Amino acid sequence: MLAQEIIRIKRDGHTLARPHIDSFVKGLVDGSWSEGQAAALAMAMFLKGMRRDETVALTQAMTHSGLVMDWSSAKLNGPILDKHSSGGVGDKISLMLAPLVAACGGVVPMISGRGLGHTGGTLDKLGSIPGYNATPDVATLHHALQAAGCAIIGQTADLAPADRRLYAIRDVTATVESVPLITASILSKKLAAGLQGLVMDVKVGNGAFADSLDMASTLAESLVQVAGGAGLPTRAWITDMNQVLGHTAGNALEVLEAVAFLKGQATEPRQLEVTRRLSAELLLMGGLATDEAEALQKIDQALQSGRGLDQFSRMVTALGGPADFVDRPTHYLASAPVTLAVPAPRSGFVTGMATRDIGLAVVELGGGRRLASDTVDPRVGFSDFAQIGQAVQAGEPLAVVHAADVASAERARASLLSLIHIGDTAPELAPVLVKYITV
Repeated sequence: MLAQEIIRIKRDGHTLARPHIDSFVKGLVDGSWSEGQAAALAMAMFLKGMRRDETVALTQAMTHSGLVMDWSSAKLNGPILDKHSSGGVGDKISLMLAPLVAACGGVVPMISGRGLGHTGGTLDKLGSIPGYNATPDVATLHHALQAAGCAIIGQTADLAPADRRLYAIRDVTATVESVPLITASILSKKLAAGLQGLVMDVKVGNGAFADSLDMASTLAESLVQVAGGAGLPTRAWITDMNQVLGHTAGNALEVLEAVAFLKGQATEPRQLEVTRRLSAELLLMGGLATDEAEALQKIDQALQSGRGLDQFSRMVTALGGPADFVDRPTHYLASAPVTLAVPAPRSGFVTGMATRDIGLAVVELGGGRRLASDTVDPRVGFSDFAQIGQAVQAGEPLAVVHAADVASAERARASLLSLIHIGDTAPELAPVLVKYITV
């Protein structure tokens, strides 16, 4: 089947049949489609759109372009569950959710990514833990899941390889922002992980890929419906990303906050609500609770009893990190040599944040990537963020900068002062859980 004929069909706005899509995905993997041909079809898909059945076919073809995990030999006692976020600033939910769900009987093999652009990556956060192996062999992964019930790792070379090549092409051809292509990219990796249930956290707001509720709803509905069509039960929550989630943004700082959360010491209300509801959704999908009230109660018990913290500790140890990491996280996590408070320029109420720009400020400090090849400094970022609606006095800290040197700390402080807004009256607070999407 000629590549140019498949491109022509989509260029002219027609529907691609499954054999067309299978041929395209095969060409991505074996190299029989050139970069130019793959880019041309990606642009045609971007401009002409894709029907739901086309997106299901693309998702399934990319899923089966490489290894599909089979957990039958791993001797795991629980449903295979996972959560995925569309990305934000300060979003460390995965670090708390995975061990809490594991503490309630779920098994969470979470394949996560590294940060690019203004969003932080879960693997970069865990990479700040000495010895943590995010690319374990199969035996080590099985051991981690048996010992801890969860393992947060990176995508291996043989998992959905067609997606890896297509994403690299989309990244340099301005075709990333396509809902069908985003859907197929996310779900192909999740389906290849052999899941039995998935919950999606689709962010909306000025720090999210989807800056409007309509756009977030379109993406969430696509993910839920295509996943269902491909055989993976999926539900989604649209959650607010108009401010930093929690009190920190930056890799080691977010790990510290996650550990404190699991110890019951840093339960910022918005962060707690998102973690509880997404975790409870997975318990319901896995048959580990009969209704929402029971699911929330089980998550609360796992948090309050310390069982979630214990599962996190087991995961870190099983994947090569220190056995006493949760007892002495500040001993193991590198800290920035320079800290600088960002004083409020006036008294009033925090009324808003330019959240995406705050994420970019973390990148400027060295805590993120402009290019996939960039090295990340795990020490840098921001902590102690004031929350929207909080009353502040002139001179009180709005946040604390953690930087590698004085000059970059001062630049970050000046930047942050323009990105956190203060007004005379308290704003109306938006809910963090915006909309629930199911089939």
